Amino acid sequence: MRETIFIFGVNHRDTPVAVRERLAYAEGDIVTALARLKQAAPAINEVALISTCNRVEIMGVTEAGDRAHAQATAFLADDRAVDATAFAASLYRHEARDAVRHLFRVGASLDSMVVGEPQILGQLKNAYAQAAEAGTAGLVLHRAFHKAFSVAKRVRKATLIGHGSVSVSSAAVGLAGKIFDTLADKTVLLIGAGQMAELTARNLKRLGIQSMLISSRTFDNAVALARALDGTAVPFDGFQPYLKLADIVIGSILAARPVIGPDEFEGVIRERRYRPVLLIDLGVPRNFDEQLNSMENVYLYDIDDLSAVVQESIGDREREAEKAESIVSLEVESFLKWLDGLELVPAIRDIRSSVEQLRELELERHRAWLKSLPLGERERIESLTRGLVNKLLHRILSGIRDGRADGADGLFAAEIARRLLSADLAAESNPSPDLNPNLLDDNALDYDFGEDDEF
Repeated sequence: MRETIFIFGVNHRDTPVAVRERLAYAEGDIVTALARLKQAAPAINEVALISTCNRVEIMGVTEAGDRAHAQATAFLADDRAVDATAFAASLYRHEARDAVRHLFRVGASLDSMVVGEPQILGQLKNAYAQAAEAGTAGLVLHRAFHKAFSVAKRVRKATLIGHGSVSVSSAAVGLAGKIFDTLADKTVLLIGAGQMAELTARNLKRLGIQSMLISSRTFDNAVALARALDGTAVPFDGFQPYLKLADIVIGSILAARPVIGPDEFEGVIRERRYRPVLLIDLGVPRNFDEQLNSMENVYLYDIDDLSAVVQESIGDREREAEKAESIVSLEVESFLKWLDGLELVPAIRDIRSSVEQLRELELERHRAWLKSLPLGERERIESLTRGLVNKLLHRILSGIRDGRADGADGLFAAEIARRLLSADLAAESNPSPDLNPNLLDDNALDYDFGEDDEF
C-alpha cells in the first residue's frame, strides 16, 4: 500500500463554535496530545494537530486510510470527552491531492473566515513546531508544511490578498492613516467605551497614537479603559471642552439624538484653526450630526460608510483569491510529483549502483593496458566512461520520471530496469565489495536529471 497524506477535522464553515470549542486544544497541551494520538492510532505513521478558534484538524500520513481515520476519530472523541455523534455530521476528510490542496489553501488564508487574514500562517507554523517537538512529523510532513509556508509566502508576494480593511475598526484606522501624514502627534477622544470603540482605539495606539482621552457615561469604565490604554479619563458631562484638542473623535454611545452637532462644532473648528479632524461615528442611532461633513476640514464617517469600505476590501480580496488559487494548484502538482517520486528512490538507487558497477567491471578488464597509458590519457578515458554512464542513466531515469508524470506505472518500469541491470551485472561478475551502494540519497527526486549531471 502507498503512503498518503490525509486531513480530517471540523471548521467554522459547518461546525458551530459550541462544538469546536469542546474539541479544541490549548497550545500548551498539543505536544502531549500528539504522543497520546500516536499511541492510540498505530495506523498513522506521521501526524500533526492543528487547533485554532476556527478549526480543529488532524493531519497525518498513513498506508491504511479507513483504519487511520477510524482510529483518529475515536481518539478525538475519547481525548476531548465528546460523543462522536456531536461532530460526525460536520467532519470532513481529505486524502492525497485534496489533502495537500487543503493544507496549502489553509496556509495561504484561502480557507479562513476572513480571506487574506495573516494569523493562520503563524498558527500553522506552531502546529508544525509542535509536531516536530513531539517527534510525530517525518519526512513527508516536514516537506508538506515547509511547502505550505513557501506557498503562503508566494501568494502574499504575488497577490494583494492581504490588503484592505476587513473590519469596521480596521477601516476606521485605515481612514485615519489616509487623512493624516502621521499619527504620532495626534490626540484621540473616545466618547463611549464600547467594545468596537475600544478595538479601534487599540489599533490606533498600535499605529503610534500617544495621546488618548476617554469619556463614558459610567466614569469607572472610562477610568478602566484609560488605564489599559495609558490615556486620560474625561467626565461625560464635560467632554465638550476637549473637542478642540482632538484630531480624531470616536463616538460609540447609545443616544436618541446626536451628541455633537454643527452649531457647537463651528467654534471647535475655529479654535483648532481649521486643522483637519476625523469623526468616526460607530453609534446606532448616529452620535454625530451628518451636517458636520459639510464643514471645512471635517471628515465624518458613520457605520454605513465604514461598512462600505469593508465590503469593497472584501471584494478586492476575493478577486485576488482567484490568482492565489492558481498558485496553489501549481504548487500542489509540484508537491505530488515529489511525493510520488519517493517510491522510486530505492529502485533508482539500485539502478544507478548497477550501472556504475558495470562501468567499474569493464574498466577492470582493461586495467592492464590502461596502466601503460600516461596519467592524462587514463583520466580522459575515466571521464569518457563516466559521461556515457551519465547519459545512459539520464535516459533511464528521465523515462521513469516522465512516465510517472503521464500516469504510467513508474514503479513497474523502474523494477523492470532494476532486474534487467541486475541480471546483466550477475552475468558479468559479482558486485565489487568496495563499491558504495548508497550512491543516491533520499533527496534525489528533487534533481532535474540532465545529460551532463554527475550521477
